[in-house]
Parts: sequence; structure tokens; C-alpha cells
Amino acid sequence: MENKTIYQIDAFTDQAFKGNPAGVMILDKLPSTEWMQQMAMEMNLSETAFVAPNGDGFDIRYYTPSVEIPLCGHATLASAHIMYQIGLKESTESIHFNSKGGDLNISKDDDGLVMIFPKYSLTPIDTPDNFKEYLGFEPVEFYLTDYNWVLAVANSQNEIAQFKPNFESLKANGLGRLIITAKGDEADFVCRCFVPAMGVNEDPVTGSAHCALTPLWTDRLGKNEMTSHQISKRKGELKVSMLGNNVKIKGQAVTVFEAQLKIRNTSSI
Repeated sequence: MENKTIYQIDAFTDQAFKGNPAGVMILDKLPSTEWMQQMAMEMNLSETAFVAPNGDGFDIRYYTPSVEIPLCGHATLASAHIMYQIGLKESTESIHFNSKGGDLNISKDDDGLVMIFPKYSLTPIDTPDNFKEYLGFEPVEFYLTDYNWVLAVANSQNEIAQFKPNFESLKANGLGRLIITAKGDEADFVCRCFVPAMGVNEDPVTGSAHCALTPLWTDRLGKNEMTSHQISKRKGELKVSMLGNNVKIKGQAVTVFEAQLKIRNTSSI
């Protein structure tokens, strides 16, 4: 039997039980795909990240309870947070992650962690028929972005807050990876994210969605430094800006617990 530590961290918040919880395992090498998927299903969080050293950086993989995904903002933030906290990296050092969604660089400053992510494309498309009928508001703009996300812009924060989707309807109408957003009342913009196509009905705080939201709101608001509030039940706050063809995402995180996993089948890792 071999002991392994798994951490649960609330990301994009400075308070426990807020933001978005992620599981993080740091290992000498990445386990098998099957094992990582089973572990993510066991954790039953929106994402669990697995990290292992590779040269000067680290490989990182992300799993929902049902599928692997190429990129995840809150699990990246959580992974970097615990690496700094346990002393795997000094606070003056940056962290380089190799993900399936691209090369990611994370650094620490006085009041949070700064992540450099790729910018997502935004292609205007027609709003699906009967969108308002089954989702409750009429978007003023509708986009297709990377990794088959669709993004709907609403008239007001209230429309985002009151949105109560039928998740089966989302999947049935090609909206199983949906971002909704509007100009914010207290923040520059607000958003919510729904991913029933990947086993996550509503993601509490979604860093990767800001790879599309940041260029969108930079153009709409005519400003670069912005604050986003993801107004899910758990809520989260992100500071975002454009950095050339990349997106700068800043947030905080809180370690909730660490646990020793009793692994009997060591051959899979």
C-alpha cells in the first residue's frame, strides 16, 4: 500500500467554501488515463488536476467526473497555490505547466496568483431558435468560441442572476457548454457557466471561460484591466486583462483540506 496526498482547494476566492473547489494531486509521474478518470469521479468535483514534473516545468491534466478536458483555470490556480504553499516552488519563482490546452505560466504577487492563458477566438453566430423560450432571455449577441463553448451576452446582470436552465434542454439544443454574461452592476462584467455536456451542470467559477470573456469585454468596454464576478451560488472574483494574444487572469485560493489516499493498486500509477 502506498500513501498519496490529495488536496482540495477553493479557487478564485479568499474564503473557504466559496469559489470553485478543485482536487489536486502532485506525483512523480502522471498516472494512467483510466486511473486519473476514476480518481476524478471519486472526488466528484467539477475538476481534479494531476501534476507531475517534466524538465523545467510540470505536466498538468484536468478531469471532470466524466471526461478529460484540455484546460481549466480554477484547477490551474489551485495547483499553483498548493505548490507555493508546500514549498515545491518559492514565491519568487514562476511555474510553467504543460497542458493539452497550451503552455501556461503562473506567478505569485502580493495579493494573488497571476496566470497567463491563451486568448480564445470569438465567432458571431445566429442565436438558436426559441432560445428565450427555453432559457428565459434573448441574447443581444451570440458567439461560438474555442473548445465548442457558446457564449450568450444578456442585456443585464439580473438576467444572468435569474437564469434557471433545464440542463437536458441545454444538451439537446447544442448548448451543453454555455457561457452567459452581461455588464456588471458592481464588477465590470458578470458571468455564469454551464457544462452539462461534460458532467458539470453549473461550474461555480470558470477561469478558462475568461479566455473568451476578457477579449469580448475589452472590446465592449474599451478598457483593459477589469474585474469579473461569476455569480454562481458559491460566487467568485477574477481580475483579468489582455496581454497581447494572451489573457491575464488573477485570483486567490484557500486550501480546505489535505488527505492521504490509500492506494492498493500501485501498478496503475
